[in-house]
Amino acid sequence: MLKNLTSHLSFLKKVVSLHFYKKSMAKIYLSDMYFYAYHGCFEEERAVGTHFSVDCVLEVDCREAARQDNLSKTVNYQDVYLLIAQAMKQPSSILEHVAYRIIKQLHSQFPQVAKASVAIHKLNPPLGGKIGKVSVELTTEEVC
Repeated sequence: MLKNLTSHLSFLKKVVSLHFYKKSMAKIYLSDMYFYAYHGCFEEERAVGTHFSVDCVLEVDCREAARQDNLSKTVNYQDVYLLIAQAMKQPSSILEHVAYRIIKQLHSQFPQVAKASVAIHKLNPPLGGKIGKVSVELTTEEVC
């Protein structure tokens, strides 16, 4: 009986700890980053290129950065932008692959990122009609 109670209390502590951990996470948004890139399943898209926009949301524990006003304790937005810009330069057949690469690189380069979401929008895609954009969004759960 005591063993079960101890086990139950240990489980509750983990749940409460996880709850507070999630509450301490900040979301960092990088929105409407525009690129000219060469992604697409058609050879012409990879040769001529087109316009894309990218949105990225990072969940980061930045309590220390906020308390200390210290950039080194959080994720540098410019470094994230440069990582995404570099990934957009590498042609891919599908947007899912581009988003996958970005999320993998974000987690590799920024271990303080607990969760990432990347949405890539192909503006005015060549689908045979007037279409503003097509989009793909991936999150950490789908990649890692």
